[in-house]
Amino acid sequence: MSSTSKQITGSVLPGRLLADIEQAGYFPALVADVVASAVGVEPVDSHLVHAETTIDNETVRRHVTVLALTATRLVVAHADDHAPSPESPVAHLGSVATATSETVPLSSVRGVMLAHVVAQPEGYTAGALGREVTMTISWGAVSRVDLLPATCGDPSCDADHGYEGSITGDDIALRVSADADGDANLRQAQAFSSALSAAIGR
Repeated sequence: MSSTSKQITGSVLPGRLLADIEQAGYFPALVADVVASAVGVEPVDSHLVHAETTIDNETVRRHVTVLALTATRLVVAHADDHAPSPESPVAHLGSVATATSETVPLSSVRGVMLAHVVAQPEGYTAGALGREVTMTISWGAVSRVDLLPATCGDPSCDADHGYEGSITGDDIALRVSADADGDANLRQAQAFSSALSAAIGR
């Protein structure tokens, strides 16, 4: 086994994925182990690693999301840190990292939406696709309900017409900006979305 791969219970993660996890800088050994255990023995065809840091009440919180695409599944892994509640049995340990994974059969993925943000579109260069994308993937685990009061079209009508709305799948949404995350991460997000779109279209 080379130094650019990691093997856990029969799973081998490609060196490029491990390098991206390392570059994200958030407990890379833990994140790699969680991803490897969820991927299992299938090779990873494409991946995306997205790190995000937020400040909440003067507390810096880190979060990393790893998406891994195999021939049959989409693996989603999250890791973040938080302070345990005083009642927690690990409260005396200080900060705690939580790492979770979810495995979604590709047959269950309902759609991949990619929103491109293009500055100065009048000077757009073919193939550039903008400097920022938001990728939304839905597979039915989480849905967002948007409701608005229904109307009859008469502006003077004050009758109650109930509500109308829509249900939108929104299981995960990642925003990747070249300015904040780097050009390489933006290209990787675009490549991953293309690979996932092609995989669920087969």
